[in-house]
Amino acid sequence: MVAASAEAALLPHVPAAVVRSGEVVACSAVARAAGVRRGWRTRAAQGRCPELVVFDHDEARDARFFEPVAEAVEELAPGIEVVRPGLVVVGARGPVGHHGSAERAAECVVDHVAVRAGVEAQVGFADGLFAATLAAHRGVVVPPGGSREFLAPLGVQELDQPAEHREDRAELVDLLRRLGLRTLGAFASVPERDVANRFGRRAVPAHRLAAGLVERPPSRRWPPPELSVGCELDPPVDRVDTAAFAARGLAESLHTRLADRGLACTRLGVRATTEDGEELRRVWRCADPLTPHGIADRVRWQLDGWLTRNRFASGVRLLQLDPEEVVDATALQPGLWPGAGRDQGEAAERAARAMVHVQGLLGPGAVLTPVLGGGRGPGERVRLVPWGDERTPASDPDQPWPGRLPAPSPATVFAEPEPVALLDSSGADVVVTGYAELVVQPHRIVHAGRARQVVAWSGPWPVDERWWDEATALRAARLQVLGAAPDGEELAFLLIRTGGKWAVEGVYD
Repeated sequence: MVAASAEAALLPHVPAAVVRSGEVVACSAVARAAGVRRGWRTRAAQGRCPELVVFDHDEARDARFFEPVAEAVEELAPGIEVVRPGLVVVGARGPVGHHGSAERAAECVVDHVAVRAGVEAQVGFADGLFAATLAAHRGVVVPPGGSREFLAPLGVQELDQPAEHREDRAELVDLLRRLGLRTLGAFASVPERDVANRFGRRAVPAHRLAAGLVERPPSRRWPPPELSVGCELDPPVDRVDTAAFAARGLAESLHTRLADRGLACTRLGVRATTEDGEELRRVWRCADPLTPHGIADRVRWQLDGWLTRNRFASGVRLLQLDPEEVVDATALQPGLWPGAGRDQGEAAERAARAMVHVQGLLGPGAVLTPVLGGGRGPGERVRLVPWGDERTPASDPDQPWPGRLPAPSPATVFAEPEPVALLDSSGADVVVTGYAELVVQPHRIVHAGRARQVVAWSGPWPVDERWWDEATALRAARLQVLGAAPDGEELAFLLIRTGGKWAVEGVYD
């Protein structure tokens, strides 16, 4: 949220939120005060706070704006590791020994980050990354050996950290809560063998975290120097896109070299050397083994942060990747469909091969990819193209498109609008005037044979398109309606009235 607001130069009093896949993943304090909550759908957040400014989730932006924070922490505590943009970890023994206490060390870090980076920081101390992260959220110091006691009363939902984007954890948390295991301590009290038998192998790392243990056993091996890969850039580069292109080749090379030995990288060192001999280095930590895509992303984020801040007096001459920590490649196996935000890499390639195989069996039109383009209505903005074809939109999405339906778009858009009845309290059809005004208030909506009571609506908005072409001209009105079924289920519809009849263009999630 801080990075998005800084990039847009947003004033502090304006409520704002960061959205990924139509869901709020972060919001400002002003937005929280207005009632917006993380995890809400965008439409619900905008309904609660109409003046909410929405930003798209952008990990490259987050990494670029987080680099000054990482540099500030490194000035006080060398040997930091970036877990993700927004979270940095460092061994506590050195800073605590230098400053005399954990509280004093935390004070110094917060003050130094504020001076150097101009942002607030939260610091926590505990055994293990998971416990330390939750301690930082609360600004507390957990004594050595006290992680299990610290975690025990916390809610089991802490296992599903939004910044990690792990869908399997969300499902596990939901199941645990329905079973009555509502705290980390209650989950940790279940024997590990029973957890594996009942919830599957993927639940075991979460069980270890709840018990205050590290997610992976400490079977760390030091990689031999020959696993490192590097390349000399001639001529030296000073642009992120050029350096990132070289990073992709290095990422593939490093992944192949590790895979040949049955290894996978979980801590990646990125080293850049300039023409003048200046060298910068940063270590990235990851819970899951890094794929080529994940390696390339982290290198690109790091170079973006360095180059944007003009950390190099001259261009980058040498780029090197060092696997700081490796595990057996079988320790964490990626599935065919990785969770949102996780490294895609090989899993995406396997999925692509599966799609091609389906096309070979059923024909090119059997697998289609949606492409979002320009337009005013939701149906005309989406174009389906066969898998593997060039994903070009039917219309330029960057054009102004006045009168376009505002975000978010309906989750379900029908290929052809479906008939619907919108009735008033007397059972008569709701009519729209030529000035796009409702004659009477809508009372009931009947779609697909099911009637719902109208509890809210927005609009109508006039639609007057392509009046110069009789064949494609459209004069209509759109209306958003929220209907409640007798069992309490609510559903939001996007309606369009044309030719004296109502139809459903889409349904909101």
